[in-house]
Amino acid sequence: MLNEILKILEEDAHTTPKQIAAMTGKPEDEVKKTIQKAEEDRTILKYKTMIDWNKAGEEQVYALIEVKITPQRDVGFDSIAERIYRFSQARNVYLVSGTYDLAVIARGKTMNEIAEFVTQKLAPIEGVRGTMTHFLLKKYKEDGEILEGGDGNRRQPMVL
Repeated sequence: MLNEILKILEEDAHTTPKQIAAMTGKPEDEVKKTIQKAEEDRTILKYKTMIDWNKAGEEQVYALIEVKITPQRDVGFDSIAERIYRFSQARNVYLVSGTYDLAVIARGKTMNEIAEFVTQKLAPIEGVRGTMTHFLLKKYKEDGEILEGGDGNRRQPMVL
């Protein structure tokens, strides 16, 4: 039952326990207890609202920053990743395979703010060997949501 509830909430965090109970056929009290337990044990980490900041009149600049680091003895990549994810500009930080070690999604009000973050805060961290910054020019889809120019219900045709 937990996974069923989690999928419903992941799709729409506004879904009430009463609605979830109707969707799953489970008692509302049981749904509430399941959600509460998932919040307490941090299975549910956060309820998120997606905002189109351009429509709200506030421009946001996003960048994907690839970071090459030297792992530290006994802690590997974790210590440097922690230093990076504590910066407010770092919205997401992932350990990745490939040429670079960390992928950082950063957000700022201007390209200059992102550049300052990289040059003044990120690159000087001991153990950071290099960075590659890619500015995101346009978002088409985020968290499964089509952002612009789509009705959200179209699927790619299947090619046989």
